Amino acid sequence: MATWLVTGGAGFIGGNFVLRAVELGHTIVNLDALTYAGNLDTLSSLEGNPRHIFVHGDIGDASLVGRLLAEHQPDAVVNFAAESHVDRSIDGPGTFVQTNVVGTLGLLEAVRDHWKALQDQPREDFRFLHVSTDEVYGSLGDTGKFTETTPYAPNSPYSASKAASDHLVRAFHHTYGLPVLTTNCSNNYGPYHFPEKLIPLIIARALAGEPLPVYGDGKNVRDWLYVGDHCAAIRRVLEKGRVGETYNVGGDAERQNIEVVRTICELLDQRRPREDGQSRASQITFVADRPGHDRRYAIDASKLKSELGWEPQHSFEQGIAETVDWYLQHQDWVQRVLDGSYRLERIGTAA
Repeated sequence: MATWLVTGGAGFIGGNFVLRAVELGHTIVNLDALTYAGNLDTLSSLEGNPRHIFVHGDIGDASLVGRLLAEHQPDAVVNFAAESHVDRSIDGPGTFVQTNVVGTLGLLEAVRDHWKALQDQPREDFRFLHVSTDEVYGSLGDTGKFTETTPYAPNSPYSASKAASDHLVRAFHHTYGLPVLTTNCSNNYGPYHFPEKLIPLIIARALAGEPLPVYGDGKNVRDWLYVGDHCAAIRRVLEKGRVGETYNVGGDAERQNIEVVRTICELLDQRRPREDGQSRASQITFVADRPGHDRRYAIDASKLKSELGWEPQHSFEQGIAETVDWYLQHQDWVQRVLDGSYRLERIGTAA
């Protein structure tokens, strides 16, 4: 089995990736700065497992990254580390540039230097996989989908910072020969999602009997991807992807935000009815739209499917039901990750 250095492996997607990778027999060196969205509670089942080595640190710390690479000699680096919430990027874009751009640059430089020193088969087999987002492509109209050749047109500080990091990864391949792979995914959902994002936010507020804030008219469309399917796609790209290529990862599950919220309300009404017998849909409250809110995203994942044989295993109906059930069963986890500075509010309203 492989050894992978995973950055941001205590976050939502990274944490799910680490849990499954260790379960499959891989050894993971997990580097995470443990910002507000990083949570070791997610990885508690791996405590004492020799195949999981956690390191608290920053991807921009070149000496630390270099030491980890030299000590553990990973077969690949998988970069999940990023500030990822559009709303927070509106309120504080500088943090996103520092982590997503400057941090990624520092990581790339350390990885490049390590790779250049490798010899023979280890050098040939080494990979750097950069995990990115469909938001770098901007916004779609009523039709069409993002492909790997769609021009970049980021519309938020978050997506702009991720676009910059994507370009850096590409540049390190073309300039230095670093064997890189890039994945651009649609909106993930599933277990261990920090409760500022739409789906866990709505679940938490619905259970608390609070208003369910929906931006604008609620008709913004996203392509929803179950996090376990995304992690499987990343493993497939690591194993079989062509060096220098980008692969889009989508769930074939376009839904308006208001549809997602109403589906969650229906599932909670079935599983945890309100005492007054009212539907949780009565808690829906439309609020002022956030600045620069992209209208529609949709991913064309046909390249990943045809070249590498990946397919999502969860329909949205199956995945959202499993997600609601997980949160109902893990309310203790939700309460522990709320750090006092974030109390289930909508943020990112600064104009």
